[in-house]
Amino acid sequence: MSDGLQFARRIRTSPYFERVRQHGVTGYSVYNHMILPKSFGMSVEDSYWHLNENVQIWDVSVQRQVEITGPDAARLVQWLTPRDLRQAETGRCYYIPVVDRDGGMLNDPVLLKLAADRFWLSVADSDLLLYVKGLAIGGGYDVSVEEPDVNPLAIQGPKAVSVIAALFGEVVAKLKFFHFTHIDLFGTRQIVSRSGFSSAAGFEIYLDDPTLAEPLWDLVWDAGQPFGMKAGGPNLIDRIEAGLLGYGNEMTRENNPLEMGYGKVCTLDGSIDCIGLQALQAISAAGPSKVIRGVRFEGPPCPSCHVPWPVHKGERKIGQITSAAWSPRLKANVGLSLIDRGYLEAGQQVQVTLPDGSQTGGVICDLPFRKG
Repeated sequence: MSDGLQFARRIRTSPYFERVRQHGVTGYSVYNHMILPKSFGMSVEDSYWHLNENVQIWDVSVQRQVEITGPDAARLVQWLTPRDLRQAETGRCYYIPVVDRDGGMLNDPVLLKLAADRFWLSVADSDLLLYVKGLAIGGGYDVSVEEPDVNPLAIQGPKAVSVIAALFGEVVAKLKFFHFTHIDLFGTRQIVSRSGFSSAAGFEIYLDDPTLAEPLWDLVWDAGQPFGMKAGGPNLIDRIEAGLLGYGNEMTRENNPLEMGYGKVCTLDGSIDCIGLQALQAISAAGPSKVIRGVRFEGPPCPSCHVPWPVHKGERKIGQITSAAWSPRLKANVGLSLIDRGYLEAGQQVQVTLPDGSQTGGVICDLPFRKG
C-alpha cells in the first residue's frame, strides 16, 4: 500500500475488508486497534462534494461497542457520565461525555439503550472497555462488560434516506435523528440507527454477524447505485464545517466537557451522581478557562494539521488549531481550536501560525461553520 501501513494481528481488519479492497481503497488510518478505510481514489475535496450531494457507503467497524448488561447496568452507565440518563428510553441514542474523577474526557461515545439492563457505548478511539471494566470491578457492580463482535456499516449523505427506503421501507427511512430500530436482514435481527459522523447524519447498520458482512455490503451497494453511491469514509472538510469534534484531536483527558461545548448535556446540580461530579461543579462555578471555537483564516489551501498551530491575539497566544482544512464551499481555510476565555466572541481578529512559520489573518467563528 502507498502509505506503508503494515498489517498485524494487533491491528484488526473488518469483515468488510475484501469488499473495501475490491472497491479501490487508497488510504487507511488506525482507530480502536482496527483499520479504518479513509479514501477511495477521490481527493478529500471531491469526496466532500460527493458526500454532500449524493450517498456513500462507509466501513466503520472501528466504531466498537462496549456492552454493559446486568442488574446494575443503568447505575454503572450513569456513573460514567454527567449526562442525566434517568429518563433514557429504549430505542434511543444519546451522545454522552465519559469522564474521569477530575472531569477529564476519556471518550465521547453514542449510547444505545437496548433494554433496561442492556446498553452499548459506541466508542471513539480510546480503550474505554478497560476503564469500564475497572469501574465495574472496583465498584462491585453486578454487570457484564464486554466488546461484542459488532461491525457497523454506515450509509451517509443526503440520498441515504432513499437508499434505506429502498432496502427496508419507509418506516425505517423515517427514523428520527438518534433513534434506532430493528430490521430483518437475511433472517437475522439487526439494529439500524439514524446517526453517523457526517453533517448529513445518515444511517448505521450495527451488524452482529460477521459472516453476513459481505452480503450486507453487496446489498447496500446494489441499492445505492441508482442514487450515485460510492465507497468513502469520514471526511475532514465535512467534519470541521459541521463542528464535529474528534476525540484525540480536539479533546483528550486533559479537557473537560464544559470546554468542549457539552455543558448543555451535563447535569451538575447534584440530582445525579457520576464520577468527576465535584470536579465539574468546580469548573462550572469558575467558568471554563477555554472553550471550543471555529477559526476561519486566510491564505491558499492549508496543509494537514498533524501538530497544533498556534493562534494569537497580538502578542498573546490564545489557543491552537487542532484540525484544519480548506473549505471549497466557504472559499476559506477553517479550523477547530480551544480559545481562551475572554477571546470567544465571534468576529474577533486573530493570527494563525502555519507549519512553515508564516502567519495569516483569521477570525473567531461560532460552530458549526455552516448549518445542515
